[in-house]
Amino acid sequence: MTIDSLDGVVPKCPLVTKRMVIAQVSLCQGCCCGKTERGKPEVPVERMKQEWRTRGLSKVVQLTVSGCLGPCDLVNVVRISGGHEDVWLGNFRSMDDYLDLIHWAEESKAAGELAPLSQQMKEARFDPFRRTERVGSATRSTV
Repeated sequence: MTIDSLDGVVPKCPLVTKRMVIAQVSLCQGCCCGKTERGKPEVPVERMKQEWRTRGLSKVVQLTVSGCLGPCDLVNVVRISGGHEDVWLGNFRSMDDYLDLIHWAEESKAAGELAPLSQQMKEARFDPFRRTERVGSATRSTV
């Protein structure tokens, strides 16, 4: 379901952008992520920007460096926003994690659609949202 549609149908948008992408990758560099002075692993922002430019990814998979995405207990959070879902990844601790993300973006660019997540990315996936389910006339939260 979407925020403004209870029937799961994507609403019509009154604005149109000239820059359509298949995904947006947001790297958290907020209150905790990348804070090496606090003992957290680095977020290699400049390297990621360079790789995105060198590989020509920006017009297909946009890279955004963000403030806090939360949750802070899963250090170095990455969110991949696509047309139909958001994928949340956490605990990026090494350059290998980020290289895997770059490789995924290249595969997505080549395919013209979101590539499947690698096994490494699947193991880093999490869901930050409480879900609600209707049981009869009651609503309950699930995790």
